[in-house]
Amino acid sequence: MRPMKLTAVALAATLSLGLAACGGDDDGDAAAPASSAPMSSGPASSAPAMADGEFGSGCASVPTDASNPGSFAAMAKVPVATAASGNPLLSTLVTGVKQAGLVDSLNSAQGLTVFAPSNDAFGKVPKADLDKILADKKVLTDVLTYHVVEGRLGPDQLAGAHKTLQGGEVTVAGSGTEFTVNGNSMVVCGNVQTANATVYIVDSVLTPKS
Repeated sequence: MRPMKLTAVALAATLSLGLAACGGDDDGDAAAPASSAPMSSGPASSAPAMADGEFGSGCASVPTDASNPGSFAAMAKVPVATAASGNPLLSTLVTGVKQAGLVDSLNSAQGLTVFAPSNDAFGKVPKADLDKILADKKVLTDVLTYHVVEGRLGPDQLAGAHKTLQGGEVTVAGSGTEFTVNGNSMVVCGNVQTANATVYIVDSVLTPKS
């Protein structure tokens, strides 16, 4: 337990940096300005633009060819660990899932929400710290299961506190197509469907509280 605390603190200290490569506001996915629809002055005009399908600037990096195993269409047909293995944004996460022995349990779950750190998110972690986490199966399992919530959460259900499989809680803030997790990790590609999970790709690794 002690090594996990030290690792989590060290990891958390490294995750306050911004992600220039994948970050950025996703204003392009927002609804048209209210001024272009003057008749919509009722309650509907103040509601956030609801996501219809995948959203976020990071989604542009996902293959569009439906025959590619990393495309949204292909991911929707297979369970979450298998889907992630085909996505070019998630290769580091997949390595960790395999080393922790979580492939079968994630693939066989009936319904999950996964906050999946991108390769760039793991790239924020100093290599020595990341290698240490990958080498310690218990710490690795705790970190990875902290990114998984039971039940499939749509964008309209995302805001709020959610208990993770690790036992801790993640807190999501935002609405429409813009969300952050635990205050500093931004959803860069959200509402990605797999056969048994809804995935939100995030730009920072989430760390359970010590």
